[in-house]
Amino acid sequence: MRRGEIFPAPCIWANSEFLEAPVHWLQHHWSRTTPLHLILFPVSLLFRLLVALRRALYRINILSGHKLPVPVIVIGNISVGGTGKTPLTLALAQQLIQHGWHPLIVSRGYGGAAQQPQQVETNSVAQQVGDEPLLMARRNLCPVWIGKDRAAAAQAALKNHPQCDVVLCDDGLQHYRLRRDVEVAVVDGMRGFGNGLMLPAGPLREPVSRLHSVDAVVINNGKTSTGQYAMRLSGEIFYNLLDPGETVTAGHFHALNNHAVAGIGHPQRYFEHLQALGISFTPHAFPDHHPYLETDLAFSGCDALLLTEKDAVKCAAFADARYWVLRVDAEIDSTLIDHILRKITPHGRKTA
Repeated sequence: MRRGEIFPAPCIWANSEFLEAPVHWLQHHWSRTTPLHLILFPVSLLFRLLVALRRALYRINILSGHKLPVPVIVIGNISVGGTGKTPLTLALAQQLIQHGWHPLIVSRGYGGAAQQPQQVETNSVAQQVGDEPLLMARRNLCPVWIGKDRAAAAQAALKNHPQCDVVLCDDGLQHYRLRRDVEVAVVDGMRGFGNGLMLPAGPLREPVSRLHSVDAVVINNGKTSTGQYAMRLSGEIFYNLLDPGETVTAGHFHALNNHAVAGIGHPQRYFEHLQALGISFTPHAFPDHHPYLETDLAFSGCDALLLTEKDAVKCAAFADARYWVLRVDAEIDSTLIDHILRKITPHGRKTA
């Protein structure tokens, strides 16, 4: 089996404040109850206690959070793996711009080597700044900054971009050092919360009850309940990674031997999207944030390689004319931005 070729049971990697170790070998256990949970459940309880204690220490100001001079909107989740945070962050940035705001995006830069705050440029290298920040920077919507300490990164960014009047923090729900005005939690409508247990017995970074305290719950591709907001990912146009000006639709691939690659939190979502477009392909799922080598994608008899945008930023250095990228955008309930604007306008900023 080729390295990374693990479909239909993809790898995912934990990314929380307390646990950043490979957990792909637990993935298939998180959707059901197995004897393994009896072994891991005590560790899960300890993890839950530590999470609750840490949050409480910030709430009562024993651990100090940093307040920025502009509103902060955090987009995150309570579970491990991709839920659609980055597309939602971009969609909200676009809508804020349309309402007269000047957003700034701050991210940790997970998967990149950078430790200190820095701006992500369109020509930055994913290995340095992380794949998701580079993807966002290449949309050219607004400044994108990274830093392990998101509060410090936001401070540095605002100093360099004084016109910015709102901060969007991508994947920072558990980063309590940065105080926030609005919390948006994204939930995968297909996977839900797995077995409902905390790490490592389950996929949760925080208990489901945490959703009661956020300002908005967004359900990605699933049924919504009262007070929740719907979101879906859409995309039908592919651009050539070697020549981004060249675009095609799904019909271009109908007679080709296609291989689809996804190194994201939930690869099946991408594969199902391609299937819905009527494309036949051989799927290849890789771990989230996988650092691709050219040999990883050396598939025999391949006419076209179909990539996610997140993967594409790490493959440009060795891409050829067979590499195609599907641009995906988040379509969200129009009332979400209205709700967010009501939350942040008391800070003295009037919408256009």
